[in-house]
Amino acid sequence: MSRDICIHAWPCTYYLEPERRWVAGQLSLTLPSLRFMTDSTGEILVSFPLSSIVEIKKETSHFIFSSITILEKGHAKHWFSSLRPSRNVVFSIIEHFWRELLLSQPGAVADVSGPRTRGKELTGLMAGSQKRLEDTARVLHHQGQQLDSVMRGLDKMESDLEVADRLLTELESPAWWPFSSKLWKTPPETKPREGVPVTSCEPFGKERILIKIPAIISHRTESHVKPGRLTVLVSGLEIHDSSSLLMHRFEREDVDDIKVYSPYEISIRQRFIGKPDMAYRLISAKMPEVIPILEVQFSKKMELLEDALVLRSTRTSSPAEKSCSVWHAASGLMGRTLHHEPPIVDQEGTALHLQTSLPALSEADTQELTQILRRMKGLALEAESELERQDEALDGVAAAVDRATLTIDKHNRRMKKLT
Repeated sequence: MSRDICIHAWPCTYYLEPERRWVAGQLSLTLPSLRFMTDSTGEILVSFPLSSIVEIKKETSHFIFSSITILEKGHAKHWFSSLRPSRNVVFSIIEHFWRELLLSQPGAVADVSGPRTRGKELTGLMAGSQKRLEDTARVLHHQGQQLDSVMRGLDKMESDLEVADRLLTELESPAWWPFSSKLWKTPPETKPREGVPVTSCEPFGKERILIKIPAIISHRTESHVKPGRLTVLVSGLEIHDSSSLLMHRFEREDVDDIKVYSPYEISIRQRFIGKPDMAYRLISAKMPEVIPILEVQFSKKMELLEDALVLRSTRTSSPAEKSCSVWHAASGLMGRTLHHEPPIVDQEGTALHLQTSLPALSEADTQELTQILRRMKGLALEAESELERQDEALDGVAAAVDRATLTIDKHNRRMKKLT
């Protein structure tokens, strides 16, 4: 994912101090920087990294009304005014990304300001892929436990239907018949199905938290925002404000659509008949960690808009293809580095993917990459095994549902004859 993706842009004016005048244009926020571009010429008047920001404030004076000032290292002060949709919205979003990406992650400053080595780039890529694979495996594990709970429920249903069969047989017996041999038969013990662990019938905890991230939240209108938190649970989604008070809870089956505007911005909507929809829009620096989990839970309800198509390549390729391609790419890179081979070049002699100016992989980077790849391979094998088990469980569920349907129809016919 490119670091230069535009997270958000706002129409505003910038105070050009040398000429003592205001210039109309657009303020754009990307992951590493802020920049202002004029409307008349398209020239970038100012651009500076988030790491250089010392302070962000809301200020007013006798000649500037409702402005945001940004103090940069070296005591350079930038004034932005006439912000739309409102000053509070722009201030909240910029401050959120500034704090989340820089203050909470000290390594981000060095990442922006200093050059990254080849080993650090590849290690960061592999660590991100491993985390996404771990999140997917976690959701897959919860799904398997829910299937096990469904199987236990179906087993109990079959046992109840056997009791109903004995009672109906007693009712169908002649009035002069003093007893029924079937009525006194002890119920057969329900044998646990193969592959389903014998555990208590208590359902899996639905309040299990998958991930929790800070976010800037807007409800129905973009002109009013507030800081808060998005929590992804197995059973649904929860939105809290900055005081940890619950603003709204979306049950998993109640979510009608999730629109992804960019890798950092989404909206969640629940439709109602006869009253307004319940819709929330969220923007967060940690949103790229949440979107893969939402794709697993709400795959048929997710919609990627134009600015979010960068995620499509990640979503269209299968996990097995991703793991395989990453494994071969990393293995080839380490092999060329250890044997001091030159990078791959095309027919025109241009280096592909790797720049010769970057230093070679160190021994520590190689060992770390090897460990990450081994963990990813283990996760992929476990996910494959879990998928095979769930396929068998789904076949068992389908067969049990068919048997229960036939038995219920049979019991219904017998009860109609008795009435």
